[in-house]
Amino acid sequence: MSTDGWKNFGKYGAHLDPGNIHGKIALGRALEDALERMIIEGGIKSPPTTRRGLTARMRYLTTTQGGAQALADAGITAAPKTIRAWTKGKQHPLPTNLEAIDTAYWNLRAANILNNPGAFKQHLNNNGKGTKVEIHPINQAVVDEPRRRDNLRIRTLQVRYVWDDAVDAMVAGDASKLEDVWDDVIADLDSDWGAYTYISHLGLGA
Repeated sequence: MSTDGWKNFGKYGAHLDPGNIHGKIALGRALEDALERMIIEGGIKSPPTTRRGLTARMRYLTTTQGGAQALADAGITAAPKTIRAWTKGKQHPLPTNLEAIDTAYWNLRAANILNNPGAFKQHLNNNGKGTKVEIHPINQAVVDEPRRRDNLRIRTLQVRYVWDDAVDAMVAGDASKLEDVWDDVIADLDSDWGAYTYISHLGLGA
């Protein structure tokens, strides 16, 4: 398939597989997945059903700005005295409240990271080393056979210098900026760049 074919994506059938998407969409999804991993992997490991896990969650929720609102949003209506007893491990919440506390914790942690994306940018920039990107080409099984390209393969790049802009675009929901970032990423593929404007999957090693 010639590079010109991407200017009229779907003309030869590539659109028939919904998994074939523009790189900017794949980039946004990959960033969201990487952020979710960062939120989970950096969070409290002990489950809320254990005393350690419950106490850690309650301390975070009672000492971090927005914690009270997070608890309320999750459906916690307990009195301050009860909240203190949960935090000190002197009283154990009912299962419904325990689930709500867990929800409040993760929601607050996610919101705090999203509101301060600097740590996520640092994670992706990796002290200037950047992040490995694995680009999967479109599924060509749906493309008209004469227009298929036999040389498309999974490409791996070590991507640097774009992550601050990429994270800002993801947080802002700026598809146009994500497209600019994607153009910068695939530019490193030299003459093959056009064949990866649309892809089937993007993996981030972060």
